[in-house]
This record gives sequence, C-alpha cells and structure tokens, in this order.
Amino acid sequence: MGQVRLEELSGEAMEDEGLFGKEAGPTPEAVWELYERGRSFNEAIDLYETVNTNENFFIGKQWEGVEANGLPTPVFNILKRDVCFVVSSITTDNLTVQVTPLAASAGTAGLAEPARILSEEFERIFEHNGVIDLVREFARDAAVRGDGCIYTYWDSEARDGAVKSEVIPNTRVHFGDPNDRRVQNQPYIIVESREIVRNLRRRAREYGSEDWDDISADDDNTHESPERRTDDKATKLLMMWKDKNTGEVWGYECARGAEVRPAFPMGVRLYPLVWLSWDYVPDCYHGQAMITGLIPNQIFINKMWAMSMLSLMTTAYPKIVYDKTRISRWTNQVGQAIGIAGGDVTTAARAISPAAISPQVTQFIDAAIDQTNANLGATNVALGNARPDNTSAIIALQRAAATPSEITKQNLRACVEELARIYLEFIGGFYGVRTVDTGAPESVKNACRFAGVREPEEVQAEFDFTVFRDLPLALKIEVGASAYYSEIASIQTLDNLLAMGKIDIVQYLERIPDGYITDRRGLVGEIKKMREKGGESGGQ
Repeated sequence: MGQVRLEELSGEAMEDEGLFGKEAGPTPEAVWELYERGRSFNEAIDLYETVNTNENFFIGKQWEGVEANGLPTPVFNILKRDVCFVVSSITTDNLTVQVTPLAASAGTAGLAEPARILSEEFERIFEHNGVIDLVREFARDAAVRGDGCIYTYWDSEARDGAVKSEVIPNTRVHFGDPNDRRVQNQPYIIVESREIVRNLRRRAREYGSEDWDDISADDDNTHESPERRTDDKATKLLMMWKDKNTGEVWGYECARGAEVRPAFPMGVRLYPLVWLSWDYVPDCYHGQAMITGLIPNQIFINKMWAMSMLSLMTTAYPKIVYDKTRISRWTNQVGQAIGIAGGDVTTAARAISPAAISPQVTQFIDAAIDQTNANLGATNVALGNARPDNTSAIIALQRAAATPSEITKQNLRACVEELARIYLEFIGGFYGVRTVDTGAPESVKNACRFAGVREPEEVQAEFDFTVFRDLPLALKIEVGASAYYSEIASIQTLDNLLAMGKIDIVQYLERIPDGYITDRRGLVGEIKKMREKGGESGGQ
C-alpha cells in the first residue's frame, strides 16, 4: 500500500470522532496522551502487578512477596500442571479451516472453486505461521495473564509478501474503550512495543520523519520485571483506527515526542487483533486469569508443607537428656564410652522420643490439591492416573471432566475463526493476481480429447484474490478439530456406503480425506477417462 501524508488523510473520520482534538490528524503528543490514559486504566485495575505475580507463580517463583517468617521455602507447583492440562485440553493439533459458499446466498454457484483455493491458502498460511503453536501460547497467556492477544500484519519484506501473526502480551495493548472487550467496536487501539533506538531512528528516517533524531531511549515502566528493563530501547506506539466513511483501518507509528511513520492505510477493514479473555469481567476489556483465583490455594499448600518440613527438621529425631552433674560431656561418637560420676547408670541419661505430626496434616494437604485439581477438571481420571477397569466409564468420566472448560474451548475456536477472517482481509487486500492450481476448464478438456491426450485435472491459471474483498458474506468459515478418530470414522462410513453400492468409486475418492491415497485426483481422472472409453461401466 502507498504511503499517505497527513494532508492526504481523509479528515471526516477524525473530526467526528475527535480523537486528536483540534488536530487534523494524529500527532506524537496526542497519541502518547491516549497511551498514558490506557496505562492509567491498567494501573487502576492493578493489571501489571497481577500479571507479574501470576507469571512468577506459574514458573515456580512462589515465595516472592510472601512472608516466610523463617520457614523453609518449598515449592509444590500444582498451578503449572493444571494450566498446562487445561490449555492442552482446549487446544488441538489438527486445526483446520474450511471455506464453503453459504447456501442461502444468491450467486454462490460459481464460488466452489474460489472457496477451494481459499481453503488451501488458509492451510498454507496456518502452516507458515505455526498457528497451532500460536494458539497454544495464546491460550496459555489467557490462563496465566488474563488475556491472550494475536496480532497480524503484512510482511512486505518477505518474498511476494506474507501474512504474519505473533502473540503479544496483554499489558501492551490498550483499547480506546476499556469497558468493551469487543475488538472491532473500538474507536482506536494502541499496540505498544520496545525497539532498539538505532533501528527505530532508521525506520523513522526512511519514512521521512523530520524529528527522527529526537527518538531516544526511555524507561520501560510497564515491564513486569524491572531487572529485564533495557536502556538502549525506546517505546514505539502503533495506533489503529477505522475511517468513518470507508471502514478501512488506518495506522500511525510514533515514539515519545517523535513521529516514526505517518498515517497510512493498513489495507484491511478489521482490526488485525484477536483477543481472548479467560474469564470475562463486567465493563472491562481485561479478563481474570485462571491462576489468579488459585494463588491462595498454592500459598496454603506451600506453607503447610513448609511448616511440616520445619517440624520434621526440629523434632523428628530423638534427643538425649543427661545429668550434667554426673556426666560432664556427651558424645555421639560411635563406640565411645561415656563415664558417669557414681549413681545408677539408668538414671544418668535417656532419649526423648520425637513428636509425631498428625496424619491429618498430610491428608488436608492432599485434599487441598485434589479439590483444586477437581475444580479445574484435572481429576485422576482426566490425567490418566485411574486404572482402566471399565473403558466406557473412563471415557465418560474424562468427557465429564472436560465440561468445565468447554466454554473457554468454544471461545478459543471463535477466536481462531476471527483470525481466519482477518487472514481473509489480508488475502483480499494484498495478494492481487497470483498463479494457482485450479480445475481444468471444459474448453481445455475438449481440446485434449480432440488431440487424443490425457485430460488434466488441474491447470495453472491466474486468479485475482481481490474478489474476496467483495464476497466475505458469501463464505462460511468453519473452525474445528479434525481429530484422528473423526477421520477414521469418516473413512469407515465411506467404506460402508461404497460396499452397499450407495456411492461409486469416484464419489468415494472425491470425499476421502487427503493423505490416504497417493495422487488421488490423478486416479479420479484416470477412472473418468476409462469410463468415457467404455472401459468401466459401473461404479465399483
């Protein structure tokens, strides 16, 4: 997309929204003021301290800020196991996006082939970006930090350009309306990042900024860990808003008191952000993390273990009590004789039996751990610790254990669907005309029949991806887990239909999942060619 200076920017959206006061467009001072407003909101809800505490408890630094009072500091990290279990249970290794024309929409007869091309392009983008790993990190951030965020952008430096996605911390995203968690309803969104000063200056100079030399290092005062702050970086802000008339998203980059990149169209009509709150908080775009409510349980378990350990260290071993008037010095050396000054030897010294810890202590610790796990669905059955005496019962209990996280799982799938729609915006806005493999047109097949050569199933052709900007409502994006057992069940169903004669071999091959038969499309073409020559009369 071409660069646009401020005087070329459509001013109607700015005037009506009043984002920058009397200014016609964004300025570093105005954007920084909005950024400070967002930071103030986060500080008011104690976001930075909460995130720092949650991250420490997740990685095992669980005694920072907790009064030990001379106790040992053991860590029995049940939170990490629980978070990893829940995140693993709501994510999947087989994430697929299928695009199909909506049956209720008019003029969808010719969308079958574009939908197939788009589905294959989604598969390529998902693989290129490692979306499966991104979704795991995305869900992990939501569970630990309260919110997960995936930011997508167009990488113009990649060959032919590419859509890129990355997970960014929730502490670096500021919504224009902090009381609304819906991304696309925001008047503006500010994304904060830290970049090396010399790189930021070079970037500003390339975009023609007159005050690029004013960019200097500043303190990362929003970083959760002060020891990881750096003095050679500056805070860069990317502000995004939607044009009132066109609905297109615009961007503007700046540092403190200096412009980095003038206002520019981002080429999409959706904010390129996907946002997931673990537990919704009314009138707040930040959610509550799963760990936040479990930290008191973790502290209690650690302290109970600490007190038990201290008791064992101080009273678990026998102690010797002796008469100092008769025994001048006691020794524990093996085989060493101890002399006494007269009297009965049996009354000179004796051993005191150690104090016993009540068994209720360990029982209560185990009960606290079990109840915490059970409330999260991480029961022994779900974790595979139960004996599989009854397979059906084990499966039923595992499904019941997964029920508490079902809402979060559905929210996560909705986020992946939103991510696919954002990818669709970038595809329609940036791809242009590209060469793709498409089904051979009837004219090509007729020419091949006339020449007596094999008819190709697919040919390379130019395809204009900008059509997807005009057809977003005629496509249905489905996000789901294509699990192994589901594929096996589909194949068994197709096998039964073929065996009963309900479908023929071509229908069977066209519907079998990819990867099970080599050169499946070529085989379908050969069978069709044999049928036309009279070599095959039936479907079997």
